[in-house]
Amino acid sequence: MAASTAAGKQRIPKVAKVKNKAPAEVQITAEQLLREAKERELELLPPPPQQKITDEEELNDYKLRKRKTFEDNIRKNRTVISNWIKYAQWEESLKEIQRARSIYERALDVDYRNITLWLKYAEMEMKNRQVNHARNIWDRAITTLPRVNQFWYKYTYMEEMLGNIAGARQVFERWMEWQPEEQAWHSYINFELRYKEVDRARTIYERFVLVHPDVKNWIKYARFEEKHGYFAHARKVYERAVEFFGDEHMDEHLYVAFAKFEENQKEFERVRVIYKYALDRISKQEAQELFKNYTIFEKKFGDRRGIEDIIVSKRRFQYEEEVKANPHNYDAWFDYLRLVESDAEAETVREVYERAIANVPPIQEKRHWKRYIYLWVNYALYEELEAKDPERTRQVYQASLELIPHKKFTFAKMWLLYAQFEIRQKNLPFARRALGTSIGKCPKNKLFKGYIELELQLREFDRCRKLYEKFLEFGPENCTSWIKFAELETILGDIERARAIYELAISQPRLDMPEVLWKSYIDFEIEQEETERTRNLYRRLLQRTQHVKVWISFAQFELSSGKEGSLAKCRQIYEEANKTMRNCEEKEERLMLLESWRSFEDEFGTVSDKERVDKLMPEKVKKRRKVQADDGSDAGWEEYYDYIFPEDAANQPNLKLLALRSVLLFL
Repeated sequence: MAASTAAGKQRIPKVAKVKNKAPAEVQITAEQLLREAKERELELLPPPPQQKITDEEELNDYKLRKRKTFEDNIRKNRTVISNWIKYAQWEESLKEIQRARSIYERALDVDYRNITLWLKYAEMEMKNRQVNHARNIWDRAITTLPRVNQFWYKYTYMEEMLGNIAGARQVFERWMEWQPEEQAWHSYINFELRYKEVDRARTIYERFVLVHPDVKNWIKYARFEEKHGYFAHARKVYERAVEFFGDEHMDEHLYVAFAKFEENQKEFERVRVIYKYALDRISKQEAQELFKNYTIFEKKFGDRRGIEDIIVSKRRFQYEEEVKANPHNYDAWFDYLRLVESDAEAETVREVYERAIANVPPIQEKRHWKRYIYLWVNYALYEELEAKDPERTRQVYQASLELIPHKKFTFAKMWLLYAQFEIRQKNLPFARRALGTSIGKCPKNKLFKGYIELELQLREFDRCRKLYEKFLEFGPENCTSWIKFAELETILGDIERARAIYELAISQPRLDMPEVLWKSYIDFEIEQEETERTRNLYRRLLQRTQHVKVWISFAQFELSSGKEGSLAKCRQIYEEANKTMRNCEEKEERLMLLESWRSFEDEFGTVSDKERVDKLMPEKVKKRRKVQADDGSDAGWEEYYDYIFPEDAANQPNLKLLALRSVLLFL
């Protein structure tokens, strides 16, 4: 009795009444709850217990379960080759080689072009010492995919490791029939040389230089003969190469190699003949290396005065005459300086540079300075790289920057080169001072970008922010700068700051590429998974422009959101866009919208939805109109295509009559 009384006293707890039954502003879906639970690892599954197999029946049961799992994975997605490989490797670990072979064969039926599959299959056979099986697989692989060099390399290596030299040679010969890349030929040659088969290697070289007739390959052939002591053969190869390329395709590298070979053989007269023959036939711009080597040769074995008088003096006199005739011919100065740098002392080079930069353009217009400024650039690079004099390099840069009239124009390249030089000299304050001065004197987009790039590399993000602010004060219409600034803040994790930058950017009265900016802002919000914000952005953009691509992009966004009712929202946007664009003069854009809507309904809509969109599609009509010339006179008639939409036709009953009248006029 007491127990029943106690049970009666236990009352059911009261459920709190919900006073506000309105939907919350932020809706939380079941999908979101599951995703957050997974991210926070609220449901951690314990690892499966270790299983110890004690008898054969239990082992067979384990094998059956594993095989069923593998087969299920394969059945779900046959094209995932990793599942096949894992299955075969598991069977191999159980020494079930025949089963593993069967799995590999089934996998090859699915995707015989998968290189990894063939490699794993052959490696399994080789690991288990099944040589003939491995040969069979390699044969099938190179027959099926003869352009995969990896198969050939593995096959020849296996045969060589097995000591089957004749078999490896046979595989190489089959490979060469496909005329593979150069490295394959070198592998074949090295293979023959490992077994002292010089004659065979020579035969391969003969075929190689015909399949790949490059200068470097002829040179390698000749050096091969020279290395093995066949000097007469080497000379013959060089002579054949000269004859093969002829006068139309002469290359200085071939003649340099030929001359060095003869120089090693102490045939100095032959060397001179080769150099002179080449210099007479190759243009001066393409024979710089040839000329340099000829000069070195004459310095070693000839008369220095002779080479100076014959080659250098003649060209130097020519350039001197050119620059005297026109001191502002900067191309002549460049050629002269190139000649002097190749052969003269540092003081002589500096003297010519000083003479060249003294010819300042008489007019302060940038187009007249573009070639001139490169004299300063080359001068600074020469002092830094060739003369190894940092102090003189700094003086050259500073003098050039003082000379440029920055109030009228500037050269961002010069400022950036100077800053990069100071960074190489580990003078970061000097580099920052130079770039800061450049922005203060003559701000340019390129200068801002270079300075910001420098600070980004140094991870000075606060400086980057300040520079971006200055940059946007200088050019608020530059959409790329706004986007880069917002991307920087996004990378740094300051999402609200990035959003504020985008908001400030789209509020600018003038922008050079507003469509790019809006797209970047929308993509930013999509990445942040802010669906409502993205939707509001599209609405704001549609208040500014009614372009058809914006409507289509808006519809595609709603479709890709993946939330409940996305299809209905997408269809609603298409309907709204169609109503809005009825008054649009560009009928092609309206047609584009309807085609996009129809493709959407074809994929997701019902039959009635498809029929509804099909009824909205326009009719293509050929019309004629008068054409006026530029002076206003009558230039005749021209034909054009127009689109008549059913909705417009319903509102304009006389439209058919007008179309009929235009056809009668045409006839």
